[in-house]
Amino acid sequence: MRRHRRTAWGCGRAPLTAAILALGLCGTGPSPAAAADAPGYAFSPGARMVEGAAGAADAPRLDPGRVYRSSLPEHGSLTYRVHLADADATAYVPVTAVPPAKATVTATDGIRVSLRDAHGTACSYATARFGAGLSPRPVTALGRREAGKALCQGAGTYSVLVERLDTGSAGTGSAERWDLEIAPVVEPRLSAPGPSEAPGAWDSATPEPLAGAPRALTGGAGFGSARPLGQGVWRTTLVPGRTQFYKVPLDWGRRVRATAELGGAQGHGYVGGALDLSLYNPVRGLADDASLGYTGVRRPVSLAPFPPVEYANRYAAPAAVTALRFAGDYYLVLHLSDRLGGTFGRGPYDVTLRVRVDGRAHAGPGYAGRPVPDGVFTPTAQDTTAAVPVPVGGGSRGDGAALKLVAVGGFGLGTASLLVLGGWTVAARRAQSRFRAQNPTA
Repeated sequence: MRRHRRTAWGCGRAPLTAAILALGLCGTGPSPAAAADAPGYAFSPGARMVEGAAGAADAPRLDPGRVYRSSLPEHGSLTYRVHLADADATAYVPVTAVPPAKATVTATDGIRVSLRDAHGTACSYATARFGAGLSPRPVTALGRREAGKALCQGAGTYSVLVERLDTGSAGTGSAERWDLEIAPVVEPRLSAPGPSEAPGAWDSATPEPLAGAPRALTGGAGFGSARPLGQGVWRTTLVPGRTQFYKVPLDWGRRVRATAELGGAQGHGYVGGALDLSLYNPVRGLADDASLGYTGVRRPVSLAPFPPVEYANRYAAPAAVTALRFAGDYYLVLHLSDRLGGTFGRGPYDVTLRVRVDGRAHAGPGYAGRPVPDGVFTPTAQDTTAAVPVPVGGGSRGDGAALKLVAVGGFGLGTASLLVLGGWTVAARRAQSRFRAQNPTA
């Protein structure tokens, strides 16, 4: 259920509301009841059901650009396969595991994903674990085959091995199957030789936190339904065990910094990993994951400082840098530990998300072909427009006036919408002038 806030901009008037909402000037947010009834993970619309196999010979084929659903049994491992027609392309296979809401998990439970060539040689390994919150939540591990590396070169069919890391054998894990969402992506080679070394030094200083009244914005329930946002101070509500997804459109040369703050609560105790804040790149590769311990006192948690988005970041060593390797939608994910309910109650709890987007946008590298899916490394006009308008408070250095329009990517649709609003304003004033001229005593 959405609740539209009326403002001096006329958010309650139907003709104006659509354009203003497109600009993001009318805040929306859930009531406590709506937050409490929020659904679990939302799989991407149109995701195809597929059953993994015990070995590569019988593995079902996954086509890049499509999204698939599957499930992983207890103590199990499943195999899928991806065909790469271009020897110079890089393949990414993100696998999101979604355990049942009431599953019992440990900090080290999770999944491991690897891509392997026809000889069984592993191109990469990646793991994703539930962490200190001890709370079942969507976690994503990214398998990849990178062109130009020593292993796994050439076109052909590669297998995707998904393994469940579970302590169920010790009597504490979940015996239920975990749902999976798999979304393969292919990145083409560059059309001309590009950088081969990591960028030099960049400003990693922590900026002043954004100030001002937060705007209500409820996140989506999955990667496919993530809500776009830009720079600003945002507010949502979460009940223990729930996860919300947002996406920040970033062009080449731009970067994001984010802090999440969990509101205070009545009661006494301590919950480790109470609030988890993660950042994933456009192919759902994890850049950073941070969580906070909670005693009922309002407290923030911040992601590591990130460099601007650059192609050459892939040659860096730290994961928080190498993940920032292409433009597109970056995903901010919030999760509130299910254990919070037993100590401080079911809430809902207020969470304030402070997002800063800066850096100078520039043209990206030229690819020799189109990525699959098309546009995955380009911030969409729709998402960029939705993320542009941001009311910023007066307490942050360099923020200027109380209301700013902060550009995240292009200005095309945003400028067009402002022109529409301006046109309506002029038309209304002209109509009022004509009325007064015709009715001097009115």
